[in-house]
Amino acid sequence: MTFYRKLTIQRLTAAILFILLFAMAVRVPTDTDTWWHIRSGEYILDLTKIPQTDPFSHTRYGEDWIDHSWGSQIVIYGIYEIFGGAGKPGDSGNIGLALYMAGLATLGMAFVYLMCEGNVYVRAFSLVIGAAAAAVFWSPRPQMFSFMLGALVLYLLHLYKRRDIDRLWLIPVIIVIWVNLHGGFAIGFIFLFGSIAGEVIGNLFNRDDPDVVEWARLKKMLLVTAVSIPLVAVNPYGVQMLGYPFRTVGIGVLQDFIQEWGSPDFHERQTWPFAMLLLGLLVVAGLGSRRMDWTDLVLVCGTVFMALTAGRNIAVFAIAATPVLTRHLDTWLTDRGWQIRLRRTVTGPMLILNWVLLVLILLGGLVKVAAALNTETVRAAQEEYFPVEVADFLNESPPPGKMFNSYNWGGYLMFAAPDVPVYVDGRTDLYDDDFLREYLDTVFLRDRWQETLDEQDIGFVAIEARSVLAVMLRTMPDQWQEYQFDAGRSAVFVRIPDQAADE
Repeated sequence: MTFYRKLTIQRLTAAILFILLFAMAVRVPTDTDTWWHIRSGEYILDLTKIPQTDPFSHTRYGEDWIDHSWGSQIVIYGIYEIFGGAGKPGDSGNIGLALYMAGLATLGMAFVYLMCEGNVYVRAFSLVIGAAAAAVFWSPRPQMFSFMLGALVLYLLHLYKRRDIDRLWLIPVIIVIWVNLHGGFAIGFIFLFGSIAGEVIGNLFNRDDPDVVEWARLKKMLLVTAVSIPLVAVNPYGVQMLGYPFRTVGIGVLQDFIQEWGSPDFHERQTWPFAMLLLGLLVVAGLGSRRMDWTDLVLVCGTVFMALTAGRNIAVFAIAATPVLTRHLDTWLTDRGWQIRLRRTVTGPMLILNWVLLVLILLGGLVKVAAALNTETVRAAQEEYFPVEVADFLNESPPPGKMFNSYNWGGYLMFAAPDVPVYVDGRTDLYDDDFLREYLDTVFLRDRWQETLDEQDIGFVAIEARSVLAVMLRTMPDQWQEYQFDAGRSAVFVRIPDQAADE
């Protein structure tokens, strides 16, 4: 009975908020890179070893490969298997993938919520905007661990700075776990270095601010950071992981041709919540009486620069900016006397109404999740996004010779047609700039595109049917025989042997 009566307005609103956030985060797994992570996790468990060289492509086979996400790949593959994944579009394993993504997304936003200020409505309003902005990053890939752990590290720094609660000793432990889950561990150091820089500036120019971490306590932050850096080497690849983030960012093709690594396109609606979060923060910080804390300023400026440089960093900005938005929004509302006083307890009909509302929202969330993960819905979406029939063709009667495939399909084909080595896939850190540019030159018919196919003994090309390369190969029926799949969306061009050479 006591539990029944504890459903206050604050708790009701928070519960509704996170039910809706979880439901929003559940979506059909249509990211092609998800599948090479699953394939890698399967490889690790089957052979009981972490790969040191590439086993999946014919262009980089046997070359050094840092599988920075090996730990999370085991988790993702395990979840896929536990839920009954059978390697087919729409199978029940997709439910596990979607729940994995939604669970980590919701947990990450829970840490963000704990950093927010103001009443529950201010927090809920800001969190919805922050979650909508961060959602561009959410997909069932290892990066979800980086999202959640990044929020956790910032929350621990928040506790130390604003609540005088010291849990900083957890950060080195988190770093050791993180570096074996995903290469995004650099996000943790961005928050650490940004916070230290902000506190140093605060001590120099605003020492009387009660929120500034004084020099004596700042030493603890420096010590934790110094201890965490060498711990990055505690992984199967040792000290190489220290330079991994810089190596990945240094690949020019990522920024030039891969959407998530390019600057956000504000013509696309999915980037509008990011713009709303940024503009809203600027408005309330400018109009309110509260001066922005130096650490908040450093973190917001640093992460917004990252987000404007690469769209995948919008989620990092959302983690840092959402709590700052609540601080200044609450101050702005207080300045104008616009405060909603919440009842601490509710009784009688109001209590019953609250419980009915919560149950209805929960049921509605379950209906949304069930609809999103309906087998037919998932199958239809994946058959539209992935070359499903191409994979079936390669499994049943693979053409002779090596495959040249679409970059966008590499991850899926690695999983769905595992016996056919890929030409390229989403492991951009494995394929250097020169290789990827040569791939693009071939796809867009530049320079020596035909020579590339000849010199690498390409026996067949699996590519989007409307791509530039497909259109060109279609004009060469004496050299390439075309097979169309997936309702005409996909094509495989098989090289016709040179009769003169055979004679």
